[in-house]
Amino acid sequence: MKIFILGGTGSIGTAVTQNLIRYGHDVTGLSRSDASDRKLAAMGARPLRGDLRHPGSWVREVAHVDGLIQLAATFGPDMAEADTAAMGAILRQAALRPDPLRLIYTGGCWLYGATGNRIADEVSPMRPIKPFAWMQKNARAALAAPAVSAAVIHPAMVYHPEGGVFSRYLEAARLMMPFEIWGSVATRWPLVERADLACAYRLLMERPKLTGHFNASAETGVPVAEITREIARRHGHDASYVVRSLKHVLIKYGDWAEGPTLDQQMESAKLRQMTGWEPQYTSFRNAQF
Repeated sequence: MKIFILGGTGSIGTAVTQNLIRYGHDVTGLSRSDASDRKLAAMGARPLRGDLRHPGSWVREVAHVDGLIQLAATFGPDMAEADTAAMGAILRQAALRPDPLRLIYTGGCWLYGATGNRIADEVSPMRPIKPFAWMQKNARAALAAPAVSAAVIHPAMVYHPEGGVFSRYLEAARLMMPFEIWGSVATRWPLVERADLACAYRLLMERPKLTGHFNASAETGVPVAEITREIARRHGHDASYVVRSLKHVLIKYGDWAEGPTLDQQMESAKLRQMTGWEPQYTSFRNAQF
């Protein structure tokens, strides 16, 4: 397939780009810099210079590909505005195609809000935290668009050899500082390793008849206390920690910091059954980080 990826050099996007190319797909990646050009080319993808915020410079590529993956984000105050503008341009361009565009849009586990002892599946109600509520709106627009065959993937908390969601804890372990726990040590995180998540993106892209929401979680819910204990064991840390309240982290880090405080469980039976997805890392203890 000819695939256009937005965010193909990011933390998750790099793994997705590599996985697509490994399985023989022809990948074009949106690039904002010479460094991104080089990174995409080194992976075997074709760079296309442009900026997510200005889709007019790249959206015509939609006419020349079989599928598009949206993984890009500005990670700034304009994140919602940029994603909404990009998705609007993509859907308008797709309407000009003679055949449907396969579209994979990225949501996230935080769209389900705190689940507690309830395990979220794709029919569970969504209660997104405020900073990411716009994702739900844009996902609905993609799924309702007649000119696309859309799937929305909801990754669990993503970790990888460089850290990912474990980064704060790994940094504390390296500095021999107490772990800073947001919310509670009993808070549960659904987890997925980056390479496994990349495989899920590819499997969905290759099955354009599969539409709707798909959760991607290799572990349903792991208490933060277990994560920090394992990191402490690996790094010779004493496992000491301090707990920060939701109010504290919101004031210090911003509204997005509510996400890691959510006590969540999320399963991915639908993705497994419909695509054959089998994550390699069914326990974070067996992975590198």
